[in-house]
Amino acid sequence: MTVPPQDPRGVRPDQPHRSARPSADGGPVQGAPAGPPRGGQQGSPPQQPQPQQPRQPPQQGSPPQPTPPQQPAPPQQPAPPRPQGPQNRIIDTSSGRDDGLDKCPTCGGTDITYSLTAKALVCAYCRHEWNEVNAEEAFGLNTSIADLHGHTLASGTADVREDLTMMTLKCQGCGAEVVINVNQELQARCHWCRQTLSVNSQIPNGAVPDAVLPFQLTREEAIAQISAFADKRKAFAQGRFKSEFVPENVMGVYIPYLVVDGSMHAQLGGRGEVTTRQYTVRTGSGKNTRSETYYDADVYSVQRAFDLLVDDLTVESAQRFDARDNSHATNNILNAVQPYDTENAVAYNSNYLKNFTSERRDLNVRDVDDEVEEKFLSIARAKATPTIGRYDRGVRWEQEGVAVRGTRWVSVNVPVWLYSYADSAVGDGLVHYIAVNGRNGNTMGSVPVSHPKIFAVSCFAGSIAAVIGAVVGFGWFFAG
Repeated sequence: MTVPPQDPRGVRPDQPHRSARPSADGGPVQGAPAGPPRGGQQGSPPQQPQPQQPRQPPQQGSPPQPTPPQQPAPPQQPAPPRPQGPQNRIIDTSSGRDDGLDKCPTCGGTDITYSLTAKALVCAYCRHEWNEVNAEEAFGLNTSIADLHGHTLASGTADVREDLTMMTLKCQGCGAEVVINVNQELQARCHWCRQTLSVNSQIPNGAVPDAVLPFQLTREEAIAQISAFADKRKAFAQGRFKSEFVPENVMGVYIPYLVVDGSMHAQLGGRGEVTTRQYTVRTGSGKNTRSETYYDADVYSVQRAFDLLVDDLTVESAQRFDARDNSHATNNILNAVQPYDTENAVAYNSNYLKNFTSERRDLNVRDVDDEVEEKFLSIARAKATPTIGRYDRGVRWEQEGVAVRGTRWVSVNVPVWLYSYADSAVGDGLVHYIAVNGRNGNTMGSVPVSHPKIFAVSCFAGSIAAVIGAVVGFGWFFAG
């Protein structure tokens, strides 16, 4: 994280820049800041010289005193280590359950799925319904953000290791061992007793998060949202897209996000302008006459410094959906369906992911640190905006920075209903996405457009404008 900038030397905040000589109207005078007096610390009393005791001469006739032997100097103790800065604090968010059978708390069955109708996990045998505990309350992630110091990391945010792909699950029912690829699935059925085996440990390959935000929107509701979005844009869509559009192909996907809380001190410095006069000057003559508006303004030095607390800032942690790279797919639309109520996320249970697909996190905390810092700065600018209303010509921030005192990182899988369409008319095929927030129904996406249709409409609109202009011109001509 960057450190806040230092104040400009000799400039007081929110004071206009004027000449160093006093102005005729009594304007402020700009001077250098006063420093401490030379020759010692300010406010410290002068040191008095200590009188030296005179040496006593040896008395006459007295025997010389023997010189006592010198004692060896005691061994020097090693200097204590210098205190280090705040260290990373790890919060264990693992379930504590062994890999293998993930049983129903009532009957012990393993055939468990998440029901969108009941909005809960449902056992297929006893029909018991339940949800995992709230992640913030279970792991102590709801403590005051102002008390954060250093970096607090949930265990699910550990650095991703690409070499962990295969895992062996031992069935506690019959003792068989099942090998699965954890990059592709987190559950498997025992080929002997047909019981469902689950990965419960937080393996450091990015597939197991700290928490899961379950789906709330049903599949039917998502199809209706996607159909309504596409219908509004079919006028300029390609004919092939209209015939091949099948909203029923929507899929429920869990997208990995890193959720960040931050405590910091923000400092902004720049220049603001206040209009003092506005006037118009005419130049030229006849048909070449033109008017120009000029403004006079006072320029002020503007400084803002304040503490800032950021709660539940979400950052994408799958490189495949990086909004900065949309050359092959319109994946930048995922940020447009936010926000997510991540405070309602529950502790991870692999059964929430059953019948859905999930992306694996492949970005570490250090990979998104710069993006988080830029978002912190954006939030700081937005917080300072209400305090600069008096500068009617705006403020240009020239120095800005945040000094982060503490952060807290948690990995959360959020729900998205995703429809994709590959545009075969563009090179290798640009993939268009329509995404629906699985919690609140926010929808955003893109459809392949027909450029000949857009060109034809533009030409038609231009022709209409030209005809109207000609009619108005002839009317003025004959009226004159």
